[in-house]
Amino acid sequence: MWLFVFFDLPVTTKTGRRLATRFRKFLKDDGYMMLQFSVYARVCRGDEAVEKHVARVTRNLPKSGNVRTLQVTDKQYGRMRLLLGESDKNEKVAPQQLVLL
Repeated sequence: MWLFVFFDLPVTTKTGRRLATRFRKFLKDDGYMMLQFSVYARVCRGDEAVEKHVARVTRNLPKSGNVRTLQVTDKQYGRMRLLLGESDKNEKVAPQQLVLL
């Protein structure tokens, strides 16, 4: 299973930027990989692990903004397509990750 976390956090103030950065750091430290700036994903070993990680995200929510989670299977994740317009020199395709369960 894959667990996605999507978020839109206010960054118009110094405090807002600090809280958003803290939330992104929590996600990275908890094993999520960044797919886009506000989209993170991680592998979970079934529904119980998904619920555990959703609870961890919930405990680390910033006070404002919104956060959504989405659970998908490996097969659904494998059907994701990366669509690029003109390639930016900084744009990199993430390396493929081998997951052994």
